[in-house]
Amino acid sequence: MTLFLLVLLAALVFEYINGFHDAANAIATVVSTKVMTPRQALAMAAFFNLIGAMWGTAVATTIGKGLVEAEALTMLTVFCALIGAIIWNLFTWWLGLPSSSSHALVGGLCGAAVATSNGNWHVLRWSVTDASGKISGLWPKVVLPMLTSPLLGFVIGAIFMFFLYAILRRTRPRVVNLIFGKLQIVSASWMGFSHGSNDAQKTMGIIALALFTGTQSGAFNNLPDMLHFLYTPEFKVEKWVMITCALTMGAGTAAGGWRIIKTMGHKMVKLQPVHGFAAETTAAAIIGVASHVGIPLSTTHVISTSIMGVGATKRLSAVKWGVVSRIVWAWVLTLPVTAFLGWSTLHVIRYFQGS
Repeated sequence: MTLFLLVLLAALVFEYINGFHDAANAIATVVSTKVMTPRQALAMAAFFNLIGAMWGTAVATTIGKGLVEAEALTMLTVFCALIGAIIWNLFTWWLGLPSSSSHALVGGLCGAAVATSNGNWHVLRWSVTDASGKISGLWPKVVLPMLTSPLLGFVIGAIFMFFLYAILRRTRPRVVNLIFGKLQIVSASWMGFSHGSNDAQKTMGIIALALFTGTQSGAFNNLPDMLHFLYTPEFKVEKWVMITCALTMGAGTAAGGWRIIKTMGHKMVKLQPVHGFAAETTAAAIIGVASHVGIPLSTTHVISTSIMGVGATKRLSAVKWGVVSRIVWAWVLTLPVTAFLGWSTLHVIRYFQGS
């Protein structure tokens, strides 16, 4: 029971960090274009993160039971996965790099699971097809989207921006800024909702996994009646878990993540309201589809490459590719580094338990 409380605390810390680490996903462009003040944008993003977090459980199910074999999971596995993800998120936030909280959590879970099974890599579900023909696993749900979603963000963002250029070419810049200054509030709200619908569910899945694992292992046997709601014989996302995660992410988003907001909103490319609208609309649509089909997408990757694609339509040199290269390195390193952190955390704890 004590370990579960530590897991729950770590999960909520991760969710809070996810909120302020990824707050830039929803508001960087609307702040950089000066459509909203930072305080207004944070309040709006926190509200729509909260609403989006309560919308569905498909991503939570993928995280909880679609990536790692059940026999490789213990309460300690889940705890170590969260610690690995938290360390990486804080490190990249300190550097001001918009890395993926989603991939940090997945990497930590995989590394900790391999350590739990004493190096058996077969506990990782690479690609599995169930009786109904539904495909799940790391390849279709994590790795393939990790490769394709940034490309989609860049290409669709650029195409959408070219389309807007075509229909607005005779419109005065002052009128364009006035119209899209209003529309960008709508697109930023949609982005906040999409972010909540995808990212908050990951922590819901981890807590649901901890509840299921604790029930299977007997950790919740002989609980007093007031704690019987923790007993979860089947994997499912309870309402109290959804509400807790939603509120925690909303609070984290409200706290802000100014280092990353500065990188995404100012350092990559200079944006006007029409560019912000195009980038946010592109990213929100892609993330929304991913949430619907249960893909734990990196919202960071999608909005970052959407901004790049939109900015590149001005001219390729408008994008500060030196900054982009640092961001890409953070993306590439997230999965292996957090897997190592999850793996090593579990071994360190086992060492001290043995001593």
